[in-house]
Amino acid sequence: MERAAGILLSVSSLPSPYGIGTLGQAAYDFIDFLADAGQKYWQMLPVGPISYGDSPYQSFSAFAGNPYYIDPDLLIADGLLTADEVRSYDWGGDPGRVDYGAVYRGRFALLENAFRRGWQRDEPAVGRFLAANRSWLGDYALFMALKRHFGMAAWTQWPDADIRLRRPDAVARWAAELGEDVRFFIYLQYLFQKQWDALKAYAAKKGVQTIGDLPIYVAMDSADVWANPKNFLLDEKNVPTAVAGVPPDAFTADGQLWGNPIYDWKRMADDGFGWWEARMRRTLSLFDVARLDHFRGLESYWAVPYGDPTAATGRWEPGPGAAFIAILRERFPHSLIIAEDLGFITPEVRALLDMSGCPGMKVLEFAFDHREPSDNLPHFYRENCVCYAGTHDNSTLKGWLADVDPRDLAFARRYLGLNGHEGLIWGILRGGMGSVARLFVAQMQDYLELGDEARMNTPGIPDGNWQWRMLPGAASPALAKRLREFTARYSR
Repeated sequence: MERAAGILLSVSSLPSPYGIGTLGQAAYDFIDFLADAGQKYWQMLPVGPISYGDSPYQSFSAFAGNPYYIDPDLLIADGLLTADEVRSYDWGGDPGRVDYGAVYRGRFALLENAFRRGWQRDEPAVGRFLAANRSWLGDYALFMALKRHFGMAAWTQWPDADIRLRRPDAVARWAAELGEDVRFFIYLQYLFQKQWDALKAYAAKKGVQTIGDLPIYVAMDSADVWANPKNFLLDEKNVPTAVAGVPPDAFTADGQLWGNPIYDWKRMADDGFGWWEARMRRTLSLFDVARLDHFRGLESYWAVPYGDPTAATGRWEPGPGAAFIAILRERFPHSLIIAEDLGFITPEVRALLDMSGCPGMKVLEFAFDHREPSDNLPHFYRENCVCYAGTHDNSTLKGWLADVDPRDLAFARRYLGLNGHEGLIWGILRGGMGSVARLFVAQMQDYLELGDEARMNTPGIPDGNWQWRMLPGAASPALAKRLREFTARYSR
């Protein structure tokens, strides 16, 4: 990776008249903004179909795309929808927030109109798409059709035990009975892919590469677990024996109970981590770069007995370690993978990161602890790392400045030479932009100097997350000019 800079912005946060950001004109405009601002990377959050809680990290599939991101205007241009149909739905009244309820109520009804008009016309192309993605697409489409049939209940709650356990006769029977819905969900993935490929090609033409987030765990209520239960630590009824989390620390006395099922790493190793290879291949077909979330879980992971109320009862278990990294290096020798190596990092995790050759992460908001030196301070960086001002789980810089310990802020002022003329936010951004890290990434909210009203996610808080949207016109030519000069100053 050459020395560069990029911006973190979820697709959902793009401006749009349709309640949530899409792969339409605003996405193309943002790519233009990135190019004009001298930014070479657009980092996104996961783009899979979201489930309970609206979190992109709890998806119905590790392979599928989010139907919410299919742009209605592009469907109008493609002859699949009419403008009157699109305008007939209420997408929510606040252009600065996603109203997931409104989007859920209207989007699939609208997309069904596109399906009815387009399936027969596009059937040959859809057939080719299905053939190229047969390893996951059929299972995902049947899974979603079944969820619809059973009132969107989690698959573990479906009343038909035979389909819960994927007995072959039940799979065949339900696939036939729900054939129209199965075709609908296949078609949605075709439409997503068609719009995605066009956008990615435009980004490449403008010199902008994409970074995609790959969560280490998948949701229990997902096609991944339902279709491949042997890949996970489940009992004979497909109930988890242990779930994921992180141990207690100075911030959370009970730890964090994520609840995701844990991989049966020993079984996965037996076939050379084939499911993981397919997942990484899919991610790298969508994005130019993958960010592998929770890298430390590959060395050892925190396993909590299923049913326990907190993560405090968990214990460390060995991850796939060097064998997994060796497969990644062998199968994807020329691909760039960023390792999210945050959290409780041991010498063993550092050794695994070194073996991988992947750049790790540094976060400026974690750097300024007046009590002891932090390896997030820029003078500790190695060139092979990615510096972030903050991540989607952090406050914006303005929010951080409002809440930080005054002694930590005093340290940051001294260290970075922060001053009122430049502005504290841009002074912190300067600290990352001028570091030796090969890549510097900041949230769009920080370049817009927004407070925590624009925060993307607060871990442990179930409501109000993943909703922020950038207002039309915010990514202005004036901001692009300032950012381009700022980026060029530090040879990015």
